[in-house]
Amino acid sequence: MPLRNKITNRTPVAPTPADPLAPSASRTSSPTGWPAARLALTGFFALDGFLFAGWVVRIPEIKAQVHASPGLLGLALLCVSAGAVLVMTPVGRLCLRFGNQVVTVGAMAFLCAAVALPAQAHSVVALGGVLLLFGAGYGAVNVGVNSAAVDYIAGVGRPVMPAFHAAYSLGGLLGATVGGLLAQVLSPAQYLGLLSVGGLAVTAWAGTVLLRRPLVPAAVRRPEVDAPSDAAGPGRAGVPGPLLLVLLLGVVALCDAYGEGALADWGTLHLTEDLHVSPGVAAAGFAAYSLAMTAGRVSGTRLVELFGPTRVMVTGGLVAGAGMLVAALAPWLPLVLAGFLLVGIGLSNIFPLAIDRAGALDGPKGVATASMLGYGGMVLGPPIIGFLAQGLGLPTALVSVALLAALAAAAALAVQRATSSRHRRGSAA
Repeated sequence: MPLRNKITNRTPVAPTPADPLAPSASRTSSPTGWPAARLALTGFFALDGFLFAGWVVRIPEIKAQVHASPGLLGLALLCVSAGAVLVMTPVGRLCLRFGNQVVTVGAMAFLCAAVALPAQAHSVVALGGVLLLFGAGYGAVNVGVNSAAVDYIAGVGRPVMPAFHAAYSLGGLLGATVGGLLAQVLSPAQYLGLLSVGGLAVTAWAGTVLLRRPLVPAAVRRPEVDAPSDAAGPGRAGVPGPLLLVLLLGVVALCDAYGEGALADWGTLHLTEDLHVSPGVAAAGFAAYSLAMTAGRVSGTRLVELFGPTRVMVTGGLVAGAGMLVAALAPWLPLVLAGFLLVGIGLSNIFPLAIDRAGALDGPKGVATASMLGYGGMVLGPPIIGFLAQGLGLPTALVSVALLAALAAAAALAVQRATSSRHRRGSAA
């Protein structure tokens, strides 16, 4: 979610005119003080990734603490996903009622408090309960902060959503690194407690900045959200309505998250079992994939300004699909690693752009719907890969990632064409 991109007062580069999903070049440049708002949002995205990674690296110790078998631990971990999915739609409604900034700050404070709870559990049942709360905080933050980012993008007229998600990725990398280094020094309770206190301090600072002023000036309107009720209703004369387009964007996010989850859980296993490399080489391969994804997101804003979001998503899906075919089927390690790099670069901007477009079409409700579908892909991906691998072998199972990446490209193209039709009909009316 780039950390270093600086908002300037120059007129933003006009996106490709043929892409109606691209931000309007007529929007105003950032007002005085808005770089602070961007920094605060970047801090929230980075803190989200940092907190989640901080919990993940202490899972083995907490597993031993609660005496959980692998099966019971899997059920407890499922509570994180369950909690996130359960709150996403209600949180979207809260954003509409109280504002995206207020919900973002409150949700992050809740997540900071919840991250300390897993280390206090001493049974599998208790761990499942606190992970349900942790997942609820994580899901609420993702809806709130992405909705606030959509507002910010509407105000500055630059497609910086990939930059925010790059901050999330960098926060996760930093959280995993710091957590690993301190694993021998601090107990899980001590480390997660420090995360909680430090996270609340960052939330207090970033929240104060974020709540000072509206992210969308009154003069800025997003036509997709602010359109009259007759244009925002169900599709007419064969033109899809916003809900169908949001669902299509949710499919795009789902396909992307399916690939991310599959690579995270099965990528290193593919290298060790099918390519017979050492665990160290396998870890380096996954690190290369992660760094490629981060680099793709850092450069995502500029790519969207040059080519438009639809072209970036479609090209990304095709690149990721080709890379996954190479990584899954090639017998030579350098080719497999090159495939992983292509997958990381290809997938990097699909999810953030899908969430941004859903928010442009239907506000926080759109963000919640697309996020829920996307998160479902991350949850379903690893077990589906495991089921397919049992019957067909892991390399063949990983081909499903390539197929869904191609589906993401097709769905993004369908949204672009449908939105073009809506704009043409709106202009004719």
